[in-house]
Amino acid sequence: MKFKISPIAGDASFRTFYRIVDNKNSRIVVHAKKEKYKNLIIYSAVNSFLRKNKILAPKLYLHNYKKGILFIEDFGDLSFLKLLKKSKNKLSVYKKLVELLLKIQKIKTKSKIKTNIGKSFRIKKYTAKYLHEESDLFFDWYLPLLFNKKKTSDIKKKTKKILSNLYNRLNFPNSCIVHRDYHAENLMRVGKKIGVIDSQDIIIGNPAYDLVSLIDDVRIKNSNKLKRKIYNFYLKRNIKISTKDSNKFLEDFNILSIQRSLKIIGIFSRLWKRDGKTKYLKFIPYTWQILEMRMKSKNFQALRKIFNKNISKKTRKKYT
Repeated sequence: MKFKISPIAGDASFRTFYRIVDNKNSRIVVHAKKEKYKNLIIYSAVNSFLRKNKILAPKLYLHNYKKGILFIEDFGDLSFLKLLKKSKNKLSVYKKLVELLLKIQKIKTKSKIKTNIGKSFRIKKYTAKYLHEESDLFFDWYLPLLFNKKKTSDIKKKTKKILSNLYNRLNFPNSCIVHRDYHAENLMRVGKKIGVIDSQDIIIGNPAYDLVSLIDDVRIKNSNKLKRKIYNFYLKRNIKISTKDSNKFLEDFNILSIQRSLKIIGIFSRLWKRDGKTKYLKFIPYTWQILEMRMKSKNFQALRKIFNKNISKKTRKKYT
């Protein structure tokens, strides 16, 4: 039997991906040389958990966890990011992605998920501690590119105090499954269905978080008008958010968008500085645009003031 093996574009992790094709079948090989094998066990278990809850995620065929190898189902190359870039009616596409998100958010949350080696792992909650760990990437990797240690430390100290107040002000509880990277590039067209990939980092969190990932996706520049339409469609379809709670949900959305933007700028800076991956730098200026837009409310005046004082508009466009 003849096989054709070809590398395929990976994500921002240390995993590498290959497509193996024979006469009848196509499989994806995931190789995680630099990850502990436990990460791949979780990767498989989360996909199985989603499938059991009627969410299309890659099926596991074979594994050798200790060697860092998985053989999983091939969802093809047609991501919804590609579809959206060509679509003449983006809103109709986004509505389908919102409907799937609502379906994921209806999954009954569990504190533990079983693996296929007889053990379980605990799903964490998206506490303020984890929100800080992620936004700290901005201070630890992006700011040192601009300032010396003393100024970086000073900005970090002042900003973290403001962020603490914001994270503690979140209105909605950690009550639903959060994918953490629910954006169009991680959603695949599989026949007439939508497949979800890169789900290994799920957590129990705020319902606004994955909506932020979808709407404020740094990989595609959508108009503010379209963003508002997607947001309003979500609110209309989510019966758990009452009209009286809509302002609270919007506040959570803005806070989490700010947190995610800081995290993304930090991650993309780290990928360049530590890992030599330059392709993500081009997204930093647009991430700043999103951050600026979400900080317009008077609730974020103190945060806006710190950034405006220390990081110029010119600097924010530096990595184009």
